[in-house]
Amino acid sequence: MNWYIHVLKNYAVFSGRARRTEYWMFTLISFLISIALGVIDGMTGAGESAGLLGSLYGLAVLIPSIAVTVRRLHDTGRSGWWCLIVLIPILGWIALLVFCVLDSNSDENEYGANPKLATA
Repeated sequence: MNWYIHVLKNYAVFSGRARRTEYWMFTLISFLISIALGVIDGMTGAGESAGLLGSLYGLAVLIPSIAVTVRRLHDTGRSGWWCLIVLIPILGWIALLVFCVLDSNSDENEYGANPKLATA
């Protein structure tokens, strides 16, 4: 849960680097919250109106999600502009997934020091 809170505290920080753990824990917790909100929407009948709670949550975490993705790309040595690769149908999502799964650069790059070494 600390990783999730950390990303929310740095909701508009697009500089620096994010470890895989930070990115994937935020993604996992966001996914679980979305499922829970979808269930609540379905039980209350709000699911018929496009899931109000899920939509509000998605809007609330949109900027933190983009920011942590940009920082994750920085950790692999790529520019944050690589986020736009998702505009390519299917292949773009696969490419971004591969970039986010890759290990970080082992030492300092143009985006900062390796966060693994800073916390180790």
